[in-house]
Amino acid sequence: MTPEKHELRAAARARRKALAEADPMAARRAADHAEALPPGQVVALYSAMGSELDAEALAVALEAAGRRLCLPVVLERDAPMIFRAWSPGEPLEMDAAGCPAPLPLAEVLEPDLILTPLLAFDAVGGRLGQGGGFYDRTFAARPEVIRVGFAYAGQAVEALSLEAHDMRLHGVLTEAGYRDFGISH
Repeated sequence: MTPEKHELRAAARARRKALAEADPMAARRAADHAEALPPGQVVALYSAMGSELDAEALAVALEAAGRRLCLPVVLERDAPMIFRAWSPGEPLEMDAAGCPAPLPLAEVLEPDLILTPLLAFDAVGGRLGQGGGFYDRTFAARPEVIRVGFAYAGQAVEALSLEAHDMRLHGVLTEAGYRDFGISH
């Protein structure tokens, strides 16, 4: 990782933390825009860690709209994630990356739509992740899946420098609504 990217991630983490502290109701307002998301019968969310925008209210809204939910699971640190069925309130355990994930007995699903946490996004679908590569590997293994960021509107930046392996997001859902980046599915 370049020193510039490290500094960019540190600044983006600090910005996201400040946004989380300044607007604790942002996730609920973002969930109010759930109907604006692209179609997809099976939607992958995530279990928020730290200052990531909490997807729980969105999960409730999507499930009420008849969409099936799943969460990512890291089985191996250098492999694409798998996805296991999940509903709000079901128990979670830590996966190989230390993230809350559904129990091994949950059904493995293939999502049509993956919502991803992020540190920053730009106007053309660029995404700055945490740096572990979990979503990059997963997106590369499933190029047909719709990729949507779930973030605070204030995480938008003017432009991100993308690398060859970076796959652009199709859109981003924030407390201000859904924004489509015009990337074909």
